[in-house]
Amino acid sequence: QVQLVESGGGLVQAGGSLRLSCAASGRTFSSYAMGWFRQAPGKEREFVAAISWSGGSTYYQDSVKGRFTISRSNAKNTVYLQMNSLKPEDTAVYYCAGKNTRVVITTHDYVYWGQGTQVTVSS
Repeated sequence: QVQLVESGGGLVQAGGSLRLSCAASGRTFSSYAMGWFRQAPGKEREFVAAISWSGGSTYYQDSVKGRFTISRSNAKNTVYLQMNSLKPEDTAVYYCAGKNTRVVITTHDYVYWGQGTQVTVSS
């Protein structure tokens, strides 16, 4: 069983930055593909970014390309989402997700999910 705990959310003005962290329990984190998703009020949860087990491959939703960066530290069992140039439309609850696979996943096909952290961007 793997537990994922997100942190780093908060309230920021448009144009600002936040860094989300997702700490994972367990000794096999380095084997996990990881992803970030978000869900705004009244909308479905959507893919934001994903990273391979090694960190060598990353993928992004088009709307966040060039503004968000996903990274990981396997030594710290943590995956990060650096968010720059934030916009009001980035407001959502952000979730991290993980699956023990060598394949990068950009769909909802993850096994483990965190509880989420709220990001609010004011205009």
